[in-house]
Amino acid sequence: MHKNLKDKIKPDVLRTQLSNIYGFSEKISKIPDLVKLTLGEPDFATPKHVKQAAIAAIDDDESHYTATWGRIETRKAAADFLKNKYDVDYDPETQLVITNGVTEAMYDTLATFIEEGDEVLVPTPTFSVYYSLIDLNGGKLIQINTQPDDFLLTPERLQKAIAEHPNAKMIILNFPSNPTGRTYSASEIQMIAEILAKTDLIVVSDEIYSELTYGQKHTSIARFIPDQTILFNGLSKSHAMTGWRIGIFAGPANLVEQIAKVHELVTTSVMTAAQVAAEEAFANGQDDALPMVKQYIKRRDYLHEGLEKLGFKNELPEGAFYIFAKIPADLNQNSYDFCIEVAEKAKVGMIPGSSFGAGGEGYVRLSYATSLDNIKEALNRLQKYLD
Repeated sequence: MHKNLKDKIKPDVLRTQLSNIYGFSEKISKIPDLVKLTLGEPDFATPKHVKQAAIAAIDDDESHYTATWGRIETRKAAADFLKNKYDVDYDPETQLVITNGVTEAMYDTLATFIEEGDEVLVPTPTFSVYYSLIDLNGGKLIQINTQPDDFLLTPERLQKAIAEHPNAKMIILNFPSNPTGRTYSASEIQMIAEILAKTDLIVVSDEIYSELTYGQKHTSIARFIPDQTILFNGLSKSHAMTGWRIGIFAGPANLVEQIAKVHELVTTSVMTAAQVAAEEAFANGQDDALPMVKQYIKRRDYLHEGLEKLGFKNELPEGAFYIFAKIPADLNQNSYDFCIEVAEKAKVGMIPGSSFGAGGEGYVRLSYATSLDNIKEALNRLQKYLD
């Protein structure tokens, strides 16, 4: 048996740590009778008309490879969706690719641009899979801690980060935000765009939660700097289709053409029936998220108020389906240890804020992509734990 084959593994892979969001959730899931407010997994069913489109595709033997960029019908529907919803224009022939979820789109993009030592600016706390993918591609993560500014990237803090890292190659934005639920008004995102337009940074904008906003319409940064932006979106959150693995990336044709090379080598093409279902969702389900949004608002408000009463201060989320709550000062501020203790003693599952990077320690993330009954039970258990 060869004993030293591990020595042949690329240093970038050895250095990469997987996101502990999923790992932590799996760890505490073994606890009996746990009420889980952990993962961002919509508890709604995929809309019936979308499922029927997939069933019909399977019955019609649509089981062969599609174009590597995705079926042109699906790309056209996705481009129309982005235009109708967010007033961004993409040619489905040359500027948009269907991917196996946004995670694949992120990998493809980083693998295309990031070389060993390249700096990547990331406002934090945010989805920690970005950190792992930056490591895997040899990049250097530069965290911009937004906690002092109520978890929003301000123009001043962005300018400071750019000045301190003039050689940075990319910035990754995520809004509405996982884990904070914060997002930007049109004027706020325009100010961010105006600063970025004066740089040669590649702007990667993950807007997967764009259809889950509360009280204001989502504005894509691609509206203002389309020639500089790689836009991510998809159906996982808006149509409760996490397991269907439908993501998209769109951007300038000369950049998309290169990213698509990596996509082709990574996955060839996305499952055909899932693409047919995606066409139906994009074309005829543009408002499918609205009933879900009404339920999310009820759950958000109940959880927000309940946590505030228990001493967990938090900003009312404007999007996504998470609350990022401050652990009360008289409790353990080590968020990992705190979440383990609450899971074991109160039987409530939350994700430690430290999982999301700078600015996250001392906080916990709770997902309200679960039933109101579960949320009520979780709050009752937290109350008993605190008592």
